[in-house]
Amino acid sequence: MSSFGDLNRINTNIQSRDSQLSLNRINRNLAENQMRMSTGLRINKAEDDAAGYSIATKLNSRVTGLDQALQNVGDAKSVLDIAESSFDTIMDSLIEMKGLATQAANDTLGAEERKYIGEQIFALGDDINEIANQSVFQDYELLNGDDGDFETDLTLVFQVGERAQDVLEANLSPVNVAALFDGDENGITGFTAGDGADGSTIDNIILDTTDTGPGTQGSLVFNSQIDEDGDAAEATDFRAFIGAVDEAINRMSERVNDIGMSQSSLSVREVTLSQSISANEAAASRIMDTDFAKEQSESVRLQILQQTATSSLAQANQGPQSVLGFIGG
Repeated sequence: MSSFGDLNRINTNIQSRDSQLSLNRINRNLAENQMRMSTGLRINKAEDDAAGYSIATKLNSRVTGLDQALQNVGDAKSVLDIAESSFDTIMDSLIEMKGLATQAANDTLGAEERKYIGEQIFALGDDINEIANQSVFQDYELLNGDDGDFETDLTLVFQVGERAQDVLEANLSPVNVAALFDGDENGITGFTAGDGADGSTIDNIILDTTDTGPGTQGSLVFNSQIDEDGDAAEATDFRAFIGAVDEAINRMSERVNDIGMSQSSLSVREVTLSQSISANEAAASRIMDTDFAKEQSESVRLQILQQTATSSLAQANQGPQSVLGFIGG
């Protein structure tokens, strides 16, 4: 700042230097103001607000993770939807199977008619296996158990959050014939006692799992299909088989209930993630984003100061000219 008598010196124009300093400061502030308005950000580099920059970076990182987790939830629901649609079709086949078994249990039918019904039930069992085979997502066979083992559930782990521990497990139990009509965990050759509605053994209807072990799907075979001279399935066999179908329907209902709970959990996570994304974005915005109304007002103020500082600098540069008056006198 110039002092008394500084205007009478010409080697160093103190007033001009003060005006330059003020103009440089205004130009710097105006440049920062224009940067904030052009980017929409209050913090464009760490030196603007080091603490705020650090906090906002962490918040933005979390939002990115939450966004991807929300996408993961959508993908997971798609996987379960594929399984659920197959469940509905398989349940329809089991219900149709029960209707046929109930029809064959009636003594108004002869052996030939029961043979035809047995063939229909056999075909429905093959349809169930085929549905299980076709329910595939990426490399996973969703409905044939873990690695094709009908005694082991397939467990899918979904990443539903931005932290490592934010996971949700969904267990998909196999739904092929071997799993739904399982009567012997050591390799099934037929239904065991107690499978029938009246507690009787089903002698002439066999759950065939000749190929035991992983990959086994099983098939429902009726003696009359194998050997015309053998003991054909009678009304009592079909009557007992109704109980086996009921048990299969119960197992299917449990699977539908399990997948429904997993879908419900995913829906809750979807809502929670959406809320978390909004909250974190709002927090980051309050730190990082600029207030345009405030910045516009500041811009007008700085432009006026720039004009006055420029005018003052021009006037200060003319100051030494007044010294010529002493010489001219």
